[in-house]
Amino acid sequence: MTINNQDTPRDERLVAAKTIIKDAGELALHYFRKLESLTIERKTSGQDTVSEADRNVETAIRKALADVFPDDGLWGEEHGRQSGTSGFDWVIDPIDGTTAFLHGIPNWTVVIALLENNKPVLGLVLVPAQGKLYWAEDGAGAYCGDNPIHVDDLSPLDSGLFVVGPGGRQFSDHVGGIITRLMDKGGMFIRFGSAAHSLALIAAGHLSGFYEPRLNAWDCLAGQLLVREAGGKTRGFDAGSDWSQRQPVFAAACEVAAEFSDIIGPAV
Repeated sequence: MTINNQDTPRDERLVAAKTIIKDAGELALHYFRKLESLTIERKTSGQDTVSEADRNVETAIRKALADVFPDDGLWGEEHGRQSGTSGFDWVIDPIDGTTAFLHGIPNWTVVIALLENNKPVLGLVLVPAQGKLYWAEDGAGAYCGDNPIHVDDLSPLDSGLFVVGPGGRQFSDHVGGIITRLMDKGGMFIRFGSAAHSLALIAAGHLSGFYEPRLNAWDCLAGQLLVREAGGKTRGFDAGSDWSQRQPVFAAACEVAAEFSDIIGPAV
């Protein structure tokens, strides 16, 4: 991998990350095409699973990043956290939407975010089955491939599509109430297997809003940056919060953000 010496440290990492995430997507697709050979393990429940695909894709990403940026920190869903000394930390979800992946549904993503002094500055969400790479840089906008993207600031709530995730079975009543109130207001509920994909689709103007009562940082940091850089609003994993703990995550186009937030109500 060739890095231009005139690039800034962040530029260097963006160039490298685009190559690394595409290579990781090819590896993930390799496993996706031979699902019957995978060994599936439960984490906390039958809906929270992992296979060697998750672990091996994350290992490949970590190795590729460490080869180019050995002083950067690494934090991944499957292999934990490794401290660095450069001020840069990579946050990795090798397969976001593992349940969809293991059921043969192509709505899953490979996700990489970069923190600089604990602030998200790069976010990349790859949809390997579609060949689409969504990415954003702090202060430089959001893109799908080479094309700038923007949230939908024209559609009212009653013509929008909203993703509401469960966040765990203990939140079923809370989430059920949100869906009821949303549909009573004319909004439509839809559910994707990948939080990162949902957030990318908000950034691209295809969805209007997203809420899940509990997510991990690796699920959403990249997608939240996409939404903000595309002109939308987000809450969750704000500066100063404990990013090692699962948190409520909200994202929406500005046109519907206040009304959608009212429908959700107080965080649980």
